[in-house]
Amino acid sequence: MLISSEKCRELTDAGIVQKSLEELDYFSCLYDRYEEKMLSYIMRLSSLSRFEAEDILQEAFIKVWKNLKGIDTTLPLSSWLYRLVHNETISHLRKSKSYGKNNTIEFEKISLADETEDQLFDESNGKNDPVGFSNAILNKMALKYREVLVLKFLEKLSYEEISDVLKIPEGTVAVRINRAKQAFKKLASNDISKVTF
Repeated sequence: MLISSEKCRELTDAGIVQKSLEELDYFSCLYDRYEEKMLSYIMRLSSLSRFEAEDILQEAFIKVWKNLKGIDTTLPLSSWLYRLVHNETISHLRKSKSYGKNNTIEFEKISLADETEDQLFDESNGKNDPVGFSNAILNKMALKYREVLVLKFLEKLSYEEISDVLKIPEGTVAVRINRAKQAFKKLASNDISKVTF
């Protein structure tokens, strides 16, 4: 039986989980609700192609299905999904030969800039393609900095949610975000084509 998108919209996340445990077809509601958001997150975090991101998401949702009975429906499902998808993405990146330390710049090696914090994701910094420019900078950053910026500014998660996704204390989240913003600003102030890697 196919579940209509209208019926899916009527259900909360907890409702979808409960219905999925009773009837498998309701699991499609969960997938449909989070597919685009999680694909976007995977691609922002990893700069992988949509095809590769879809493979990762499929593996993540297999794990969601296997652990559906253990989900605590009193907690936000989105945080749990982010954590699971994050872990699956990081696992993929670690296995990938194309991902290496040579692709990042250490924070300490970036020259100083006088930009304000408000200019961090300012589109005017992005020359003719602000999204491409921001992604190019993010892709050059160390993963621990890139992941907190993506979760905070692009995925709009709270410090508490980021702490839950990354399994680090909220204080560490705050420190990483601060350092990541500084690194991003310093990279953005340089012409990306002139940065030596």
